[in-house]
Amino acid sequence: MSSRLRIAMVAGEASGDQLAAGLIKELKQSYPDCHIMGVAGPAMQAAGCEVWFDSEDLAVMGLAEVLRHLPRIFSLRRQLLKRLEENPPDLFIGIDAPDFNLGLEKKLKAKGIKTVHYVSPSVWAWRQKRVKKIHQSVDRMLTLFPFEPEFYRQHGVDARFVGHPMADEIPLQSDPIKACTALGLKCDSSNNPRYIALLPGSRTSEVERLGDTMLAAAQTIYSAHPECHFLVPLANPKLTAIFKKMLPEKLPVTCFDGQMRNIVAASNVVLVASGTATLETLLIGRPMVVCYKLAGFTYFIARSFKLIKSAYFSLPNILAGKKLVPEFVQDQASPENLANAVLDWLEHPEKQQQAKQEFHNIHLQLRQDASKNAVTAIHDLLT
Repeated sequence: MSSRLRIAMVAGEASGDQLAAGLIKELKQSYPDCHIMGVAGPAMQAAGCEVWFDSEDLAVMGLAEVLRHLPRIFSLRRQLLKRLEENPPDLFIGIDAPDFNLGLEKKLKAKGIKTVHYVSPSVWAWRQKRVKKIHQSVDRMLTLFPFEPEFYRQHGVDARFVGHPMADEIPLQSDPIKACTALGLKCDSSNNPRYIALLPGSRTSEVERLGDTMLAAAQTIYSAHPECHFLVPLANPKLTAIFKKMLPEKLPVTCFDGQMRNIVAASNVVLVASGTATLETLLIGRPMVVCYKLAGFTYFIARSFKLIKSAYFSLPNILAGKKLVPEFVQDQASPENLANAVLDWLEHPEKQQQAKQEFHNIHLQLRQDASKNAVTAIHDLLT
């Protein structure tokens, strides 16, 4: 048997792939001869991970959506578990994807394999009873947010705050003129035109649920401020085609292939679907209005069983511990509410400055060299 250090990883979706890639690079700095393998995307593969299965196979969300994919997901987990049990790694690291990874980690831990979960599920806000399963599943939890370890300590789980890699990547000061130049847009200090970013999400279901609502809000904003121009980053050609079919006539909208961070940096205000994009917007330092619409069945289950415990659902408000930005979910995410909230930002520059200062403070708190800290936090599990 080789004495070479072997680490298995499972990442779901593009964000998990990027997070894992940073961790792999740091692991290879500390353990140059380590062998890393598992469920990976292109960034992990480029960083040196052997791909057993593609991380896109896990890229589903919501109760209703997951149900359709359960047979395929269960089959993948069975195959992966068999492979890991036949040739146990020195450490297993689940990157996000808690619905997939925690069950796998529980089985591996029961077999004596050390397990780490990187990125805490929002267990403090949603389905808190999962913490019992986490206790049975992981030897260590690595968290991206500073308030999370205390929650885990109260439930006997070893958790370490490592910082957020995105806070390390994004500069503390963004340059709107540089962003406008990169996008080929006019930009000067006179706020003419004013740019409003519309970020309807990176999944087909999100764009279908939020696209029309955001565009209806944009029409109201444009009526009040005809100097506004709307910028929309879309993740792929399929989403671009879906969104362009929704475009109303005579509304100044420019769609882009990606370029999300430049679009946010160039914008005065951002109307954004809840998720990772809200954190990026915070780190770039732009005022935002957050909205979300779940699948009807998913929202019904969440409300009926009181699965949501947090007072807020958007990351900026959760991190601030108060209502720092307007947030609207389901029926409250109406064109009228969204438009009024954007207009309030536009018409009150003093509110924008106050929010930007709070965003900056949160950025500093999260900027901790996360990938390096993560390797330090698991060092004792590898020796």
